Formats: sequence, structure tokens, C-alpha cells
Amino acid sequence: MKLFEKCISSKTVYEGIIVNVRRDIAELENGKEVKREVVEHPGGVAVIPIDENNMVYCVRQFRYPMSEITLEIPAGKLDANELPFDCAVRELSEETGLTAGKMINLGACYTSPGYSTEVLHIFLALELKKGESHPDEDEFLSVEKQQLGNLVDDIMCGKISDAKTVIAVLKANEYLTER
Repeated sequence: MKLFEKCISSKTVYEGIIVNVRRDIAELENGKEVKREVVEHPGGVAVIPIDENNMVYCVRQFRYPMSEITLEIPAGKLDANELPFDCAVRELSEETGLTAGKMINLGACYTSPGYSTEVLHIFLALELKKGESHPDEDEFLSVEKQQLGNLVDDIMCGKISDAKTVIAVLKANEYLTER
């Protein structure tokens, strides 16, 4: 078994502000052709800032697609040719006003590999220094601190559903526990 699909044809059907969508025809390993839809996304970063008291700086914001207010860690989209580390530093500063003396790469994840090219790079920010936040002009959020252990509990009982926050909190908790 090869577990491979070969692109036969590809057509962009939508060009958006953040994403593009294309419709492909792919050939399966048995020779059959199938339709595939792919959301092209530039990727992004998520940053979990944790202070010396195991307090995590989170952001609360309204998420239009879900029509609800969510509790999340700071995150954002990569700009063209921007390195994930640089984006993490920028997003942390913009959303929380924080700078980190130490940034640890916790790895990357595919947000939804069944239809999207988005790769999310996760960073743990330590040795925090406070400053003034400066969110984008169309970004409205509030910053609040949550105990790391409480976030783990909230994730495990289903109170937090944001995937990047779930992954980052659990990875950071494991990293700090092992250290």
C-alpha cells in the first residue's frame, strides 16, 4: 500500500483575504479519481505565555464563525515570508504587551489536514516582561491570567474547545512537568 494521492488537476475557485480555496482532482493508488477541496492558509503561531507563578496570559475574544466568546492563548497568522519565531514575538507583544526572555518551540501541528494546508507553530514564552499591548485595529480582546492547572482542568472537562489552546496548554504543562 502506497498511501499516496497524485494531483491530476487543480483550479483555484476562491481567492480571499486570509485563505484561498482550490478544487483538485486526485488519482488514488488504485487508479480511481476523486475530488478534493483544499483551503490554502499561510499558517500561523500560537504562544502560551506562562509567568513564574504558573499563570498563563490568555485572551478572551468574540469569534465570529462560532458566534461566541472564547478563551484562547495569543495567536496569529504568519505574514508573507515571516518566520514563525518572529511571528510569535510579534503576536505576543501585540495581544498582551508581553516580551519573553525565553521562547521555546513546542512543535507544529496541522489544524485540519483533511482539507487545509494550515500549519500552526506553538511556542512557550517564559521569563515574561510586561509592556503595553497594541492589538490590530480590528482586534478586540481582553487579557486575563489563568492558573495553568485550572486551564488543564477546563480542557479536560470540555470548557475550553479552541484547538490551539488545548494543544498548547497540554504540551506546555507536560514540558514544565518533565523539566
